[in-house]
Amino acid sequence: MIDQQARTAEGDAATEVVLETFRVNGLLLAAGNRLAARERLTPARWQVLGAVALAGRPLTVPQIARRMGLTRQAVQASVNRLLAEALVEACDNLDHRRSPLIALTKRGSQKYAAVDQRQVRWINELSAGLKITDLAGAARALRELGDRLETNERPGPGGKDRNATP
Repeated sequence: MIDQQARTAEGDAATEVVLETFRVNGLLLAAGNRLAARERLTPARWQVLGAVALAGRPLTVPQIARRMGLTRQAVQASVNRLLAEALVEACDNLDHRRSPLIALTKRGSQKYAAVDQRQVRWINELSAGLKITDLAGAARALRELGDRLETNERPGPGGKDRNATP
């Protein structure tokens, strides 16, 4: 007989958040495709351009990956495509010779700015009528869940299950 542990009220609520996040993620990726399509960008490439643009300085591939919650390999694939399209350039990194800094080119900055302007109109329409306090609370909860996942404070492979017996 398998001893099944029941979810707490918090566990039920968090499960609902996770399931809704999965659903919304798919919808956001589809919206990202539509927003970036005119510039011939994928959401992944737009995300990489955005990470560098928002940082206001060149970043390494691992830095971009950490900021965006993506794998280094996925970011490297996007960076390779962006390099081939001359939307980013690799610059020497004095701190780490084998990890170049990725900077936006003028063309990359222009494409990012064009998509960003469409995103501003889109997000303003999408969020119209929602309460700022609700949006801020949702962002806080997702950030906290993400922080816990990043620091391995979770049960499962590689994580710490605080309820497990030693």
